Amino acid sequence: MEQRAVKKLVESISKTVKSFKKNEIECLVRLYYSLVGKASGKLANARMDCNTFRGILHNIFGMTDDALMNRVFFVFDKDSDNHVNVQEWVNGLAVFLRGTFEEKMKFCFEVYYLTGDGYISREKIFDMLKNSLSQQSPEDENDEGIKELVDLSLKKMDYDNDGKISFADFEKAVTKDRLLLEAFGPCLPDAKICLHFEALIFRNNVTTTI
Repeated sequence: MEQRAVKKLVESISKTVKSFKKNEIECLVRLYYSLVGKASGKLANARMDCNTFRGILHNIFGMTDDALMNRVFFVFDKDSDNHVNVQEWVNGLAVFLRGTFEEKMKFCFEVYYLTGDGYISREKIFDMLKNSLSQQSPEDENDEGIKELVDLSLKKMDYDNDGKISFADFEKAVTKDRLLLEAFGPCLPDAKICLHFEALIFRNNVTTTI
């Protein structure tokens, strides 16, 4: 991608993304086109599909939960066109790498509810916990045991006792106990991985060796 086009893109993105310096945004833009270019074979109108994105979550950020990786993709994909464009890529990484606690809280909630109704339902909690536990232990999980965990989660987080968790419920619970931020499965990268990623990309301007 030619330098002039990159600079124009960086200027545009920097107006809305304040957690990165312009040179850092440029590194992320170049990384994006490097990764998408490898996947598509060409840079013109390049867009990142779900498989490429999941590969990045797995290989760079150490994520392993298939269902959660799909959900993270859909949260990055703000315009719901089944691709992550370069603006969505930088926006999402701004939360991943340097998001405030409030931004990360909103991100996790979006990952967890993702049904359009703005609530995390009992059924959704059951599915997420079952999936998360099966990732950790290949044996068949006891559904009764998972139901107990669901009840415990609702008891801790469902402040208005309506059988589902709203963002207001989630915010209260997570503010009170930050360990609940990823209560239904890891959807944010580990802090050490973020530091390693930043060191690799920003300090060395690496865009092709990941």
